[in-house]
Amino acid sequence: MNTAIINQINAIADKRELLVKLLDKPDLGSLRLDVNQAIEELDELIEDLNKTFINN
Repeated sequence: MNTAIINQINAIADKRELLVKLLDKPDLGSLRLDVNQAIEELDELIEDLNKTFINN
């Protein structure tokens, strides 16, 4: 397996953790919906990347 691809997938997964931490901020207001949506989309992306590149 290409190490560069795995590193990129891991980098994307790390960004998800930043969004989760952002949800802990009390002053997020209406942006909370956008952050939740971004997390959902990242979850789907990470799942697809894992299926395509890692689980082969």
